Amino acid sequence: MSYVTVGQQNGQDIQIYFEDHGQGQPVVLIHGYPLNGHSWERQEAALLEAGYRVVTYDRRGFGASSQPSVGYEYDTFATDLDMLLKHLDLNNVVLAGFSMGCGEVARYLGKFGSGRIAKAIFAAPIVPYLVKTDDNPEGVDKSVFDGIMDAIRADRPAFFKGFFQNFYNADVLTGTRVSEEVLQASFNVAAGSSARATLACVPAWLSDFRADIASIRIPTLTVQGDADRILPIEATGARLPRLIEGSEYVVIKDGPHAIGWTHAEELNKAMLDFIRK
Repeated sequence: MSYVTVGQQNGQDIQIYFEDHGQGQPVVLIHGYPLNGHSWERQEAALLEAGYRVVTYDRRGFGASSQPSVGYEYDTFATDLDMLLKHLDLNNVVLAGFSMGCGEVARYLGKFGSGRIAKAIFAAPIVPYLVKTDDNPEGVDKSVFDGIMDAIRADRPAFFKGFFQNFYNADVLTGTRVSEEVLQASFNVAAGSSARATLACVPAWLSDFRADIASIRIPTLTVQGDADRILPIEATGARLPRLIEGSEYVVIKDGPHAIGWTHAEELNKAMLDFIRK
């Protein structure tokens, strides 16, 4: 198992678990909440088959990474990513995020620039700015996120069960594009994550990425399902073509939030077409 040390807490190393497979141009995949790097398995398989080097990692607090009580905000998440890229000495990278992972993509580019990055991919993105404010009327009422935190505090496993029903649009897609076993597997990963991390990440979702997005000058792709119940498309992905000059935008018909599983062929095609250009 491979790790990079990104800090310490109480004299103990904080380590990020990563996997590095294949040869060719590197594609770094950043997972969503509350999963881990293995959630990209259908994209990793397609990318390896197409001749790319694929790096996945587990965000601090999730998967096989350390579970400290600190660092659950995007400046730290982006710094963790930067330390991984430097550890592997990666350049000409295609940096791809899913959901919460899109925040790392945006904040990394805003904070560290694009010297190592050739292209960026936002899949079912949390960016540019989720919370509704006077200057961000497309956002979501903050009370929604307060309710999520209350639900996690009250019964974290019950929250996850309901969350994944909407993550996969299970009432519509179970038996055709997702199985009960996939729902259970996702639940198991979430339940094994840090209780502290699953709660502390929610305020991070309210980060304002508009300045980070405005700094992007590299080729960019956004892909999102038009039936996304977790991150409404009009508040998120649909806004990015107006904010990133020359960016590409692909909408997956009837796609839920979890397009990487339920609509893997569609997402894989969009990603590979974009990377090959």
